[in-house]
Amino acid sequence: MKFLLRTYLVNMASLWATTQILPALSITDGFRGLLIASAAFMGANMILIPLLRILLLPLNLLTVGLFSWLANVIALYFLVTIVPSFNVSSYYFPGGSYDGFSMPALDLSPFLVVIVASFLIGFIHHFLNWLIK
Repeated sequence: MKFLLRTYLVNMASLWATTQILPALSITDGFRGLLIASAAFMGANMILIPLLRILLLPLNLLTVGLFSWLANVIALYFLVTIVPSFNVSSYYFPGGSYDGFSMPALDLSPFLVVIVASFLIGFIHHFLNWLIK
């Protein structure tokens, strides 16, 4: 029970942080929508992602682990289609530069937003799990 509660809270924190960082990802129902999205994302992380990793194992072996992120992208897309209060829209990144490093302006489609959000959620999720343990 403690494991499930910790997993739920980490999923909720990572979803909330990602919606704050990436404006194209939004939860319309407020805190109730965040609770529902976190429960659905926890279910996807516990059931769907292990199945997808088994199915994508040959592709993952051929690319030496390059496509391991694809399971997380599919799980997040599943979350967007199942939970009506969790929305993805297109996003225009205005670009920027810092200390000689410049990033050009990008127009991200909803699919690319799901990929970026998947990386952000994975990074925040792993960081919070590392912080807790």
